[in-house]
Amino acid sequence: MNSSRQLLCLGTALSALMFATTSVRGEPVGEVDTAFKLIGPDHKIVVEAYDDPRVQGVTCYVSRARTGGISGALGLAEDKAEASISCRQVGPIAFTEPVPQREEVFSERMSILFKRLRIVRMVDARRNTLVYLTYSDRLIDGSPMNSLTAVPVDRATPIPQKKK
Repeated sequence: MNSSRQLLCLGTALSALMFATTSVRGEPVGEVDTAFKLIGPDHKIVVEAYDDPRVQGVTCYVSRARTGGISGALGLAEDKAEASISCRQVGPIAFTEPVPQREEVFSERMSILFKRLRIVRMVDARRNTLVYLTYSDRLIDGSPMNSLTAVPVDRATPIPQKKK
């Protein structure tokens, strides 16, 4: 296969992957400006809320940098990998269905093509606790920067786990 045909196939595959990947957008809570930009929006830190889709009564709050300027306004900027997470019980905890031991519960694009913010839920069955981890990754390499939080669940409500 010649190189132009390979590039066309790769481009088509990447486009399909980009549009096929679903992501859940967080609900905006607030933001603060961190650097003034003369043209385009300022650099900022945004705070967003994500309700766990399988665990009623748990909301995760994520803060992260959002790049401004012209590239940020056009959606071409790559946001920094740093993010912080804090998940809390915001109501009675109930499970809509058994949950896997580890599951990606949210994923959001941080750059035009390759970078994603991910939130993974893990079950610490021994302590009856839900552990949430946030990190970012790229198609080729990710960042070791991460943030972790845990939500203990009352022992009267055992966490139902999916069988492997």
